[in-house]
Amino acid sequence: MAKRSSLSLRIIEGKNLPAKDITGSSDPYCIVKIDNEPIIRTATVWKTLSPFWGEEYKVHLPPTFHSVSFYVMDEDALSRDDVIGKVCLTRDVLAEHPKGYSGWLHLKEIDPDEEVQGEIHLQMEIVKGQGPQKLRCTVFEARDLARKDRNGASDPFVRVRYNGKTQESSVVKKSCYPRWNETFEFELDESAPGTLCVEAWDWDLVSKNDFLGKVMFNIHGLQAAQREEGWFWLRPDQSKKRVDEGSLGSLQLQVWLRDETVLPSSHYQPLVQLLCQEVKLSPQEHPGQLISLIEETTTAECRQEVATNMVKLFLGQGLIKEFLDLLFQLELRRTVEANTLFRSNSLASKSMESFLKISGMQYLHSVLGPTINRVFEEKKYVELDPSKVEIKDVGCSGLHRIQTESEVIEQSAQTLQSYLGGLLSAIGRSVKMCPAVIRATFRQLFKRVQEHFPENKHQNLKFIAVTSFLCLRFFSPAIMAPKLFHLREKHADARTSRTLLLLAKAIQNMGNMDTVASRAKEAWMEPLQPMVQQGVTQLKEFITKLIDIEEKEELDLQRALNLQALPVKEGPLFIHKAKGKGPLLPSFKKLHFSLTSEALSFAKTPSSKKMSFITLANIQAAEKVEEKSFGSSHVMQIIYAGDTGQSETAYLQCKCMNELNQWLSALRKVCLNNQGMLGSYHPGIFRGEKWSCCHQKERTSLGCDKTRNRVTLQEWNDPLDPDLEAQLVYRHLLGVQDTMREKYLELRALEAAGNIPNIQNEAAEDGLTQLFQVLQDLERAHRSGPLTTADREKNHLLELQT
Repeated sequence: MAKRSSLSLRIIEGKNLPAKDITGSSDPYCIVKIDNEPIIRTATVWKTLSPFWGEEYKVHLPPTFHSVSFYVMDEDALSRDDVIGKVCLTRDVLAEHPKGYSGWLHLKEIDPDEEVQGEIHLQMEIVKGQGPQKLRCTVFEARDLARKDRNGASDPFVRVRYNGKTQESSVVKKSCYPRWNETFEFELDESAPGTLCVEAWDWDLVSKNDFLGKVMFNIHGLQAAQREEGWFWLRPDQSKKRVDEGSLGSLQLQVWLRDETVLPSSHYQPLVQLLCQEVKLSPQEHPGQLISLIEETTTAECRQEVATNMVKLFLGQGLIKEFLDLLFQLELRRTVEANTLFRSNSLASKSMESFLKISGMQYLHSVLGPTINRVFEEKKYVELDPSKVEIKDVGCSGLHRIQTESEVIEQSAQTLQSYLGGLLSAIGRSVKMCPAVIRATFRQLFKRVQEHFPENKHQNLKFIAVTSFLCLRFFSPAIMAPKLFHLREKHADARTSRTLLLLAKAIQNMGNMDTVASRAKEAWMEPLQPMVQQGVTQLKEFITKLIDIEEKEELDLQRALNLQALPVKEGPLFIHKAKGKGPLLPSFKKLHFSLTSEALSFAKTPSSKKMSFITLANIQAAEKVEEKSFGSSHVMQIIYAGDTGQSETAYLQCKCMNELNQWLSALRKVCLNNQGMLGSYHPGIFRGEKWSCCHQKERTSLGCDKTRNRVTLQEWNDPLDPDLEAQLVYRHLLGVQDTMREKYLELRALEAAGNIPNIQNEAAEDGLTQLFQVLQDLERAHRSGPLTTADREKNHLLELQT
């Protein structure tokens, strides 16, 4: 049994931000920190005080997660980026909103006394002797303290206060991982024990000392226990009252914390088997009643999440094609008007969206990538709508003339036709690149629609059914917002965004098979009409080839795919290996890295022979490196067992925060079940006969910080986690079981009245009874074996919340 926490984040938009540039505007972006560690950086939105980001992330966390902070920054090309303000949400606040927190939050000013981080290791005890009792506080060490000095570290010392008396520790120079091992004693006031305060400070020779955080203890609680020891979060000083509430603008967020207790696999087998039985049988044998009831009782609010969980569950069972085929049949069964087929946000539509993203993202990148990159690089002005055309001067110096509206539109049409030609050509060549499971699924969809609407007037409908997913719900959204599909690192500027929108509209018209209705919506798209008609013909040819896949070919392709060690992540990184005892110089060499399910390898170029590799089973940790170590905040370290069995470290430099966290996430996920994963590590480097982080002099000494191998970002190519997916499906079904029972009785009543066809009562009722029994058994298993809170700090009960 394991407890898994995850945080779903949607950073929507900001408003009323203050101007930070001389132009009277700002270039805002957000940095998301989990327990003060930067995890995510959004794209910059240029020249605006009301930015829209619309970016979504999911972060997997350890149960000890404490808080998430959103910093709104202003990007500056020539100087340090300005901090506009921040929003902080603690675990306790998020726990008060089990369905997620959603809304606008005022940005708060950054107060140095509130910008604290890290933990401190303390032992508290009451000592009895001949005279009065003593209160003894031993300060061992601290980790991950805030960096207050220009050298990327601090000079920390501890100040202990009790009953009006103060004692101080020695100062540890240039370290955010200090070790004191000092003890302080006070005479205990037995009549009024009061509180003890331990404060951490950064010592400064010239200026005022900087506050690093504090912990306060209720001594009355200690009197019962006599002795307690543990790690404690450093808390900020008491917040100052502010009169400028809202003056820094606001941030609209959606944040959802979820804690899941995942049982051993055997507990989920009855549920998984029951759902698999549903999709294995043909509709003649079984009407898919359980899946139908799940769809009927899933609200629009959570339909996408349920669809994604079901898709992952059936992908793991090798039954995704059968599951989607059942959904196709259920939707066709209730579709009367052909033009409404798969146009609603049904479970079938949402499941296909999730399926394409999970199984086809690499395919999407290969098809759309070159054209998207070309649009971003060329930055051409494109406009077809006469009401939005900007007339500009053209020509060389001395020969300026004003371009006419018709000339702008004609030139724009030519540019768009060139882009569309590239897209259509890439799509046409991509049949063999498309994953076999996607091709087989589209074959089933094509077949089902053809069987249900055999009339000649619906001859285009089977093609539209495929393009409604491939073009309208996959290609077009990715063209309009390439960053959200990982095609680009940054959002498009206004000009590029308009070009992408027009391209997406053209692809949508092609996907609709150039119907009269789609053409009438925006008559100003007429200049692209010849290209759209040509695209319709090419799409039909492409779909015909795409679905031309036999069962044997599908199995052969899938088997070949499974035999290959496909890259989990790949790309250029800079490497430096630590060797010897001398100083490390910041000399990184650029190489191409490839991470598969077996090894991390690198070579000079993507196509050249692999120079070396690290077997995944030998990796013991993947963590960040302190900025001061190499003068860069984007360096990670991979600790692994070398050929001799001794631990070795490879240092890799990434180009930005997001790339760093994506590589760390990918490495941590594929090494999740490794034996011998480290619980601690050194965030610094061994230089000058000592570790730069904690100043320990033994190279093999225990790490001074805890590893963060459970902090990962969810990505489209994540390894499947069957137990977690089964748990998420169970939790949803548990919440709607009463509604499912009511819905089933309602269907029975309609059937008895002759208003709907027979739904095979006996089989359906038997399946429903089994489902309720399975849910009851799982609920009982959760109750009988609750997860202990051993991984949380036991002695936080002594701490006063500040």
